[in-house]
Amino acid sequence: MLNTYVPVLFLIGLAVFFAVFAVGVSHLLGPRRVNPVKASPYECGMITLGPTHQAVPIKYYIIAMLFLVFDLEVVFLYPWAIVFRKLGVFGFVEMMIFVFILLIGFIYVWKKGALEWE
Repeated sequence: MLNTYVPVLFLIGLAVFFAVFAVGVSHLLGPRRVNPVKASPYECGMITLGPTHQAVPIKYYIIAMLFLVFDLEVVFLYPWAIVFRKLGVFGFVEMMIFVFILLIGFIYVWKKGALEWE
């Protein structure tokens, strides 16, 4: 039974070897000239004004998390759409319950003002 995992372990080992080899070769052969201009912060071609490390407002994180939650929920619709005809009425009712719960969550987030961008 252990022989079935040999190709997988071989590919994992090959991937790790290639990653370590690529990073090692680039470290050995790459240029090492330190320049103050290269070490300075760079943002869209503009010279930064003030401190470069500022706290990011929590609203960005909330929007990102909501996007991930609702985006991942939509992923569940694809397998359902593929086998829609095989599931029949039961599958349709189950998916409508899922979409309804998702819609309730979306309305809740909307009413709380988490989607407002000021």
